[in-house]
Amino acid sequence: MATTTLYGLPNCDTCRKARRWLERFHVEHEFVDYRANPVPAATLKQWAAALGGWEQLVNKSSTTWRQLLPQRKDPGPGSDPEWTLLLKEYPALIRRPVVVLTDGAVSVGFTDNAFKRLFPR
Repeated sequence: MATTTLYGLPNCDTCRKARRWLERFHVEHEFVDYRANPVPAATLKQWAAALGGWEQLVNKSSTTWRQLLPQRKDPGPGSDPEWTLLLKEYPALIRRPVVVLTDGAVSVGFTDNAFKRLFPR
């Protein structure tokens, strides 16, 4: 049976909150640590497309982002290889958590209300 997959980092507070929410409401899911299990470039590209672009997938409020050289921060439109390279090099730049539903739909982030909409009971 297909399950929801939650991608994130095990020490991320938001990922922990999302995992606890899924457990509390008995939503079958798998957690993937994307630092230990890097996400393939093709999957990153699919996520970006599903979310409406790289801007929706990249966490620009992170310390990692702020420490990047200016030229790394703007690969430009249509620069999928540069974005995927950046995210593979710095997985912490991916917004957390990334939720892939059983139907293939993709969502990022966690709030109680957003998860109630994603997983109606």
